[in-house]
Amino acid sequence: METFVVRLWLPDRPGALGAVASRIGAVRGDVVGIDILETGGGRAIDELVVRLPRQQLAELLVNEVEQVDGVHVELVRPAAPTAQDPNLDGLETAAMLVGAVDPTELLSALCVHGGQALGAEWTAVVDCTTGQVRRASGQSPEGPWLAAFVAGSVAAAATGPAAGDATGGPDDVAWAPMPAAGLALVVGRTGTPFRARERRSVAAMARIADTRARELGPLRSRLAHPSVGHRP
Repeated sequence: METFVVRLWLPDRPGALGAVASRIGAVRGDVVGIDILETGGGRAIDELVVRLPRQQLAELLVNEVEQVDGVHVELVRPAAPTAQDPNLDGLETAAMLVGAVDPTELLSALCVHGGQALGAEWTAVVDCTTGQVRRASGQSPEGPWLAAFVAGSVAAAATGPAAGDATGGPDDVAWAPMPAAGLALVVGRTGTPFRARERRSVAAMARIADTRARELGPLRSRLAHPSVGHRP
């Protein structure tokens, strides 16, 4: 069996998701997970985890699903080999964060495991004052770009949406503040926007890590030590 993540737009009306599931079943697919990412304007954006007997059936699946009136497939991608239930991934990452015994372990768990749970291609923790990257995973942008992105988002949020929204910047980048540590968590990926539910997950992950940084007490000062910024 091959497992895929299917992100789609569909009318926010009774029976729409059932019609999609029926079409998936027509190509011998099995829906094993669903996440509602965003709703509004009479439409919903859902992300399904679908198992297919063969990889070659992915294109046929898209054609079948888009036969449902008002449905559009935004993307289809192979699921990560370690993919589990998204909610379980988030809980396991939270457990790692609250169990971290020092800032190095905390930031490593946030970037590596947190980034995976959030569906990011890259993750970075940047110092909001100096623009220095304290920890990163994947091919993240340089510190000055990240700091400028955060500053621009804060300025936009002052008259618009709350922090974490990429208003004024690319929608495939999301961020959240870690005020106790004086840091910001920034995540990104290529071409796939972060939807409302995903942005709330980024903010929740950052709050957990920031709370743990505060609990570490005297160790918090080590977050600013250059050695913590080394990439894995």
